[in-house]
Amino acid sequence: MLKEFFTAALGMQNQQTRLEVIANNIANTSTNGFKRANVFERNLVDARANFYNVKGDVEQNDPPIGSYYDYSLGAFQKTDNPFDVAIDGEGFFLLEDFEGKQFLSRNGEFRLAEDGTITRSDGKMLIGENGAIRVSTEYFSNPLETQDGRATNFRIAQTGEVFLNDQEIGKLVIVQPDEQKELQRISNGEFIVTGISDVKYLDSEKVKVRQGWLESSNVDIVSEMVQMIESQRMFEAGSKVIQTNDGTLDKAIALGRYY
Repeated sequence: MLKEFFTAALGMQNQQTRLEVIANNIANTSTNGFKRANVFERNLVDARANFYNVKGDVEQNDPPIGSYYDYSLGAFQKTDNPFDVAIDGEGFFLLEDFEGKQFLSRNGEFRLAEDGTITRSDGKMLIGENGAIRVSTEYFSNPLETQDGRATNFRIAQTGEVFLNDQEIGKLVIVQPDEQKELQRISNGEFIVTGISDVKYLDSEKVKVRQGWLESSNVDIVSEMVQMIESQRMFEAGSKVIQTNDGTLDKAIALGRYY
């Protein structure tokens, strides 16, 4: 009887985790470069241990469930903003904050900061081969105040070279971790590398960036809603199993009492 309680409760805990992951996916449907997460149960791990006659515990310290990220490409949206960049293929942009911490992201929605650096809205700087890519602010002076009528042409080549008025001022680095499974998402669709995995620069021939485009989230809202309904029904089924067994246990206790 108690085994049924444990089995149903463990199943409900797994479904609760699924619901939390799905809810986060739906909430980030409009987040540029967001990669949807999914969950899987580690039943095969226990099955492999039983195959080799490894004695295991009935209960585990952690729920038999884990998560992974779907790194498939999202749809591309044309913005015509010269500071918007999308990666057409594998890899991530390399970002750095003011503390020197580095982050990986597929969100290429950048802007020009006052100090000439290309940054995200949260202040993280876009990193190139020689550090933060910096645009000389003299090219963007106000012509109404300085009578400077020079035209500016900010351009990013498909291979990542950054040009200002046809003069190369830097080159984007598109990075890829050795093991994507060691990426940990923190916020705004950004990742950090955990464990001993290292990050490598992709070769120029493997890099294809699109200036004036943004990569949308790869979340399919309809599919996520269907999965949410399925998980909710499974959660309710586990709740009913507990309620039924609780009632049966009450009756068994009542029959076993001595009056």
